[in-house]
Amino acid sequence: MKKILLGNEAIAQGAVDAGLSGMYAYPGTPSTEITEYIQKLPEARNGEIKATWSVNEKVAMEEALGMSFAGKRAMVAMKHVGLNVAADAFINSAISGVNGGLVVTVADDPSQHSSQNEQDSRYYGKFAMVPMLEPSNQQEAYDMMSYAFDLSEKFQLPVLLRSVTRLSHARTIVNVKETKRPQNELHFPDNAKRFNLVPSYAKIQYRQLVEKQKQLEAEAETSGWNRFIEGTDHSLGIVVSGIAYNYLMENFQDRPLPYDTVKINQYPLPRKMLRRLFERNERILIIEEGYPFIEEMLSDYLGFDDKVIGKLTGHLPRTGELNPNAVAVALGLEEPVSFERPKILADRPPQLCPGCGHIDMYNEIKSLLPEIGDNHVYSDIGCYSLGVLEPFDAIDTIIDMGASIPMAKGASDAGVRPAIAVIGDSTFTHSGMTGLLGAVWDKSPITVIIADNSAVAMTGGQLSAAMGHLYDIARGLGVDEEHIKVVIPLKKYFDKNVEILRKEIEYQGPSVIIYQRPCVTMSNEMKQLAKKFNTLEPSYDK
Repeated sequence: MKKILLGNEAIAQGAVDAGLSGMYAYPGTPSTEITEYIQKLPEARNGEIKATWSVNEKVAMEEALGMSFAGKRAMVAMKHVGLNVAADAFINSAISGVNGGLVVTVADDPSQHSSQNEQDSRYYGKFAMVPMLEPSNQQEAYDMMSYAFDLSEKFQLPVLLRSVTRLSHARTIVNVKETKRPQNELHFPDNAKRFNLVPSYAKIQYRQLVEKQKQLEAEAETSGWNRFIEGTDHSLGIVVSGIAYNYLMENFQDRPLPYDTVKINQYPLPRKMLRRLFERNERILIIEEGYPFIEEMLSDYLGFDDKVIGKLTGHLPRTGELNPNAVAVALGLEEPVSFERPKILADRPPQLCPGCGHIDMYNEIKSLLPEIGDNHVYSDIGCYSLGVLEPFDAIDTIIDMGASIPMAKGASDAGVRPAIAVIGDSTFTHSGMTGLLGAVWDKSPITVIIADNSAVAMTGGQLSAAMGHLYDIARGLGVDEEHIKVVIPLKKYFDKNVEILRKEIEYQGPSVIIYQRPCVTMSNEMKQLAKKFNTLEPSYDK
């Protein structure tokens, strides 16, 4: 059966057809569509598959591990920086091992289309010492899912599947199975003590993980996902991984590939294939999307560093996405082609949607900047990050999910007055609550503005777990009720909101102002749901 699928949708369909029981994720571009696709399937709607948005990536990883412990197959999906959040559980799950198959799907974002950095998740997989898969196209992404779950259960380890933006968001025809594998029955591990990572058990588990590495390498040599493609010109050998294989082959659409090539789709690296490649060829070009992950390893452990060319030698660009021309230049087939936009096109930076409540919020903050000065507003990750741009120019820092409140506290500790944190409702429950608790514990004089639009709006408008809970959370964390304010970001409340903001900035302790107004892009149904949950009256004098 044929379907036209995004790469993310192919991953999702492949997981479902492989007997998936649980899908856990936090929205993050370019990974979001994996979960959304499953949520729309009949199997999820009728409860056969649990497909839910988690509060953050660490929680998603732990929820999936819990389902795996019970013997079911589970998948967790996130973007690359989300793996930073999930790292504690991810790394330790390699020590405990899994029971039911567990696949961790991570979508990297070369060129930083919607991200703070270009980090390469393969380093996490190597660090955790777990098997990794890296599809080259949507069909491979679909087919790999069944293999990934089988591999996970065979070695009782989580499997990391790495995608990238171009694969996640490109659409093509995919051949899918007519029938799906039945879900696992509920069953617990034979030795549940391995999930208790106290030193006496963890030491045993770690030794077993190290011992599995030879088996994982042998699997990578024989599974069929890594291939040695023979050529006739031995002046150059090629190692190419994942989606970069497409960039290579686009240069040879009208003729055979003349070079010995090792196509990498599974890790650990297949040493035997690579050693054969090095012995047969004068130089080795490494083509990979992301960091020079393979290139660094080949230079190190094979001892042929003088033969290796790629990103570290300047033959391929170190930053941004690869493309067929960049590969052609490295092969000596073409001259570099400029991908700059035509001069006729004007810059169109991202901007907040017309009517967005964040616009009114930032206009109010900006009105106080002449009084408080620059370098006092610490923001976070979300739509409201656009407050850094004109016409607002109202925030000073954006680092990672949840950083705004601790950074405001740290600045306050250094003597900065006032110190204002701006954080979204979903980001607050994702990773902002602990920062606020720290500020309460230390009685820090900071003002926390929660931009509550009742949605994870930046990634498509998923419902926020914070909906209806923000006031109670702030109070439960110890913020004085007199300094928890609810305001509505509308022009008619401008003066009242500025007055409240000014008073809370002057307060010498932690305060919270909840700017509450549903996202303008939400459906009427979702807006009514937000209205049902958000029942607090604004903090205006009657």
